[in-house]
Amino acid sequence: MNKPLMLSLAAAMLLGTTLNADALSERFEAMEKEMQKLKAEIAELKSASAKAAEAPKAEEEKKEKVAAASKEDDEDSLENRLSELEEAVSDINRNTSGSHLKFQVDYRFAIENMNYEMADGSSAKNDAFMTNRLWIDMGYKATNNLSFIGQLAYNKAFGARSGVTPQTSGYETFDWIANENAFDDQIRVRSAYFLWQDHEFMGKDIPWTFSIGRRPSTNGALVNLRDDDVASSPIGHGINVEFDGLSSQFTLNQKYGTSVKFCLGRGMSEAAPKFASTPYADADGFNSDIDLMGFIFTPYNDKQYKVSSMYYHASNLIDNNVAGTGFDTVGNMHSGVLYASAKGIGKNLGSFLDDTTVFASFAVSVTDPKNNQGMLGSELGESKTGTSFWIGTQFPSLITDDGKWGLEYNHGSKYWRSVTYGEDTNIGSKVAARGDVCEAYFTEYLVDDILSMQLRYTYIDYKYSGSNGFFGNTSGYAMEITDTMPNADMVVDKAQDIRLYIRYRY
Repeated sequence: MNKPLMLSLAAAMLLGTTLNADALSERFEAMEKEMQKLKAEIAELKSASAKAAEAPKAEEEKKEKVAAASKEDDEDSLENRLSELEEAVSDINRNTSGSHLKFQVDYRFAIENMNYEMADGSSAKNDAFMTNRLWIDMGYKATNNLSFIGQLAYNKAFGARSGVTPQTSGYETFDWIANENAFDDQIRVRSAYFLWQDHEFMGKDIPWTFSIGRRPSTNGALVNLRDDDVASSPIGHGINVEFDGLSSQFTLNQKYGTSVKFCLGRGMSEAAPKFASTPYADADGFNSDIDLMGFIFTPYNDKQYKVSSMYYHASNLIDNNVAGTGFDTVGNMHSGVLYASAKGIGKNLGSFLDDTTVFASFAVSVTDPKNNQGMLGSELGESKTGTSFWIGTQFPSLITDDGKWGLEYNHGSKYWRSVTYGEDTNIGSKVAARGDVCEAYFTEYLVDDILSMQLRYTYIDYKYSGSNGFFGNTSGYAMEITDTMPNADMVVDKAQDIRLYIRYRY
């Protein structure tokens, strides 16, 4: 048996032994030393290989004849030797520090001053609403192609929430916003999925990915700028909720950054209770499966300039029923988004313009009522189209070296509907607003990129009701806001939020 195989076997025997903490430490130390020896041997063999490549042609031919004369020598060729040694090193490394699940933490304290002006002229406010938010990121790359990525989350107000009743508590932990809402002190799974990545697809030079699980579908493109996060998959103008599903992306042209990503998801499963006579069977009389399918097509992305689009179809969408005891299935919806962004205006025009980001986005939603239902305030069975546009910029601070300012404006029409219930704006999703929204923020890094702070102001002027409701005629009814409208004391006319946060990420 050759040396590399013996080393692999020895490593396996070591790994299979049950030891105490001290012995485990000694085992890892021995394995690390052996790994260094193997790396040194690989370096020597590679050096020998390079010298052999420079040998005279006659000498090479002689070596080839000698090698061909012996099958065993051929099997123990330099290439096989290197491959075995590298595999042994990889095995040892994988079973020491290289195999641990990696963790990162993201903690944020925020204090907010929120004010609401109701349609009847009354008001509501909270002068100092304080929250703790903790994200625990975890990941493990098992192979060069296969990884696991997950995130645990905790999000709650300081102390107990006094305004929650048994009748409303179910909405506080609704699946789409379970980790975006400041509610209780439980740690929940915000995302968990495996990711497969490869440089070829069916033998073609097409990089592609596939993943399935609890999706990272909040804080997507555009909305991630003010949230100071890396963008997740969906475009934030159309989708910003937690979701379970799968996706697969294909890079069609690497030079121009052309790609397409297909997505499937489920927002509600029709299934009977565990202890029903037929556990998890279709639950007749209850809501049907809420399914979402769509794609994200990016024709151009050179890391500075980007044009991207998204289309999705959502089926069996819901609204509160009139009795307040659950949901009614009301219909389907089509939606599309198209945006363009520039991370830097031009090139070499000065540090200010080079570091300035601008974007513009346009979105449309079209309802498709089911079983002669009404959606978003329409007549029974009538389809309605809504539109929204959104522009913004982020530019360097003129006061500090690393700070960033941001200005954004968006407008939604009467029947506009996004699926953005998880947006990080406690007065309601600004992107979902049927009306006008102005926002300004300043982000500053206090200790490298580890400790940061942000001051943000959001002002929403609603023109129509139902912006933050569901999809039917109960909570989603679009009606012009006046002081004579039904339940005017419960309909928000204008809302504003001033928020300061301090955030630790490492």
